Amino acid sequence: LSQKPILVASEKDEFSSISLPKPPADAAEVRKVSNARARLFRTSQGNFLSAKTVSPDENEEKLDSEEPAMMSNLCRRSDNCLAEQRPYTPFNDESRQLICNEQSSRLEREDFLKGTAGKFLFQLRGESDQMKKPGTSSSWPRTTDWKRRVTGLEDETRTHEAEEEEIFWRMKILPILPELEKEDNIENLCLACTKLYQALNEGNMLGKRFTRRSVLLKTLYKLVDIDSDLLCLKLAKIILAMKVDGKNLLGVCKLAFKICRNEKNDYIVQNDRLLDCLLEVLRTEDLQKNNEAFLYCMGAIKFMSGNAVLLNEMVNKGAIEMLLQLMKQINNIKENDTYFSNLGHLLVQLTATLRNLADLPPARCQLMCSGAVSELSVVLEQRMNDKDVCTYIVRIFSKLSSYDDFCAALADCSRCYVLFLALLNKHQKQQDLVIRIIFILGNLTEKSNKAREEFFKERGSVNTLISLFQTYYELDLNAQKWYHERGEEEKSHPKHPSEAEDVLIKVIRVLANLSIHPSVGAALAATHRIVELLVTVLEYKSVDDCEELVINTATTINNLSYYKVKSSAVQDKKLHIAEMLLKLLMSNNMDGVVEAVRVFGNLSQCHEICDFIIQKKIYKFVIALLDAKNKDVCFSACGVLLNLTVDKNKRALLMEEGGIGKLVDCLQDFGPADWQLACLICKTLWNYSENITSVASCFGEDTDTLLVLLTSLLDEELVSDYSLNRDLRDYHKLCWEREFKPVAEKLLDRIQSHHSFLPTVTMTPF
Repeated sequence: LSQKPILVASEKDEFSSISLPKPPADAAEVRKVSNARARLFRTSQGNFLSAKTVSPDENEEKLDSEEPAMMSNLCRRSDNCLAEQRPYTPFNDESRQLICNEQSSRLEREDFLKGTAGKFLFQLRGESDQMKKPGTSSSWPRTTDWKRRVTGLEDETRTHEAEEEEIFWRMKILPILPELEKEDNIENLCLACTKLYQALNEGNMLGKRFTRRSVLLKTLYKLVDIDSDLLCLKLAKIILAMKVDGKNLLGVCKLAFKICRNEKNDYIVQNDRLLDCLLEVLRTEDLQKNNEAFLYCMGAIKFMSGNAVLLNEMVNKGAIEMLLQLMKQINNIKENDTYFSNLGHLLVQLTATLRNLADLPPARCQLMCSGAVSELSVVLEQRMNDKDVCTYIVRIFSKLSSYDDFCAALADCSRCYVLFLALLNKHQKQQDLVIRIIFILGNLTEKSNKAREEFFKERGSVNTLISLFQTYYELDLNAQKWYHERGEEEKSHPKHPSEAEDVLIKVIRVLANLSIHPSVGAALAATHRIVELLVTVLEYKSVDDCEELVINTATTINNLSYYKVKSSAVQDKKLHIAEMLLKLLMSNNMDGVVEAVRVFGNLSQCHEICDFIIQKKIYKFVIALLDAKNKDVCFSACGVLLNLTVDKNKRALLMEEGGIGKLVDCLQDFGPADWQLACLICKTLWNYSENITSVASCFGEDTDTLLVLLTSLLDEELVSDYSLNRDLRDYHKLCWEREFKPVAEKLLDRIQSHHSFLPTVTMTPF
């Protein structure tokens, strides 16, 4: 304060009626009265701890408190007496009496202050009024007095807290410290650390405001070098809870990292709740000041995330939101900042932890709700050159893209396709990164027509896929040649897909999904390089070498063969494709057979392919497939037979191999369950019977069965299957009305018009 109020010494003044307290004659009494206050002005001492610690609160006490002159003198004298009497005072019955006297003296002192406050304030006001000049305010003395009174109350609160801390220290903490000096018994040290943490927590001494904090920390640091992970864990927990910073924080985070790195310590880590302390570091400490400490802290948490129990605990403690907030802080640091490159290592640990968390259903929900997609996309954009960071983020997306809601959120991120394409072009030969990006794109394009269109429209998207296809095709081809040259094809060639084959499988899957979109599919069908690469796969790879690769290739060719565009590369190469599909058709792999027949179903709309089918006797194989008792196989086979019967010169082939009877059997087996298949069968029989002259010569012994079957299937009651849910029942009825019924009625009329009598055959109900 710039001006101090002056005590009035005259007997005539208003203070003359108040007797100021006199110092007691006995020195012991002085010590009793002022011991509590004096403790605030001396350095902390103990029985055996040599380090000295001055509390920040003590410095504030010295700066802020302004007492009347006599009170200050009393404090200074009593401080000297206290220092003479108690440099090393054990806590015994005599000291308990001393504390009781200290509290009584403090109450007496408070009464004195309260008794004099009113009149002293009046005296100040009187002097102030006499000194006041025109135009000046008299509020300064009042404000000063108010501040003095508040400061006095704060002093008393601090004094009380210091007393309580001193009592608790001597009663609870001090007895534990000797146990921490016995370094020869690890078990006892661990037990002492546990008791110390519990005592500090009970006395509210965890944190930075504990007076003897630095002394206690020095004691703990002496134990850190002992070779015991359990002891180091307990030390780390206490030190972290005491809110150390700077190099001390870095040191204890390194200690936690060392402990958590060994998965054998998972059990003790989850029992000692170290996770809480580490999460608190991420939540409260300054990132830029402690970026290296954050790295080791995050590394320890990453190791913890490899344990299922700790992983669930992280989710329950809100770790995901905390990690995303940390990621947001990192994203806000610009590339030209000195911390930018260092934080890349931290991001590796952070994203690796999020990848582990993504395995848990509750975590996936939190990632969705917390806007993880946008933050992770920002990281991808900023850290495009950091392969490790990009790989972990892509792994997160790869895991989550298996779920429809996440696919929708990712598709809504306008820059995701640009980022994925940039990554593919930059890290084209990094198989672990490439394969996951392609997997994500496959999931996105599988579930959304909008995603197919948006990805296709991105600049360079198709060229990037072609480049990847070419690169990994060459790698796979070279590997296959190597196996052939060594003569170890059968023995050493891996049964599961190789890395190159795996990339090819997923690239081709993306192409197959894209081709579902009408305009995109038509454009891809006209892209000659894509069709050439697909045909090349069928040329050098058999279904026995890599089943998934060959079947995916056939599926993609089937999709592209659907589009009848003038510049279609599929149509240009249709005969060569048919030759390549022939070996797949003759394989023992039923999935491969079905895909090959589907392609023939589309290609057989062309006369050259129909002639090829007849020439190679493929039609006999297709008719035989009708006995497969598989709905999908029968559907594909009927497609080929339908196209063959368009040509009247080829219709008689249906009579071979018992084709008519097999079609009627398929109609009976699958008709009520699949009206589209039933429609396809009726169309085939309609084409076949176009030039009918006699029912008997056309359908033979299957005529009566076909008549009864068509009559039964045209009964509307058959469609009203109330065992199905309403949506499915409505769909079945729609297919029956729009597809099956018109064709079946025409076929029935044709047969009846050429039949002399209606049969009286009874059919078992479907």
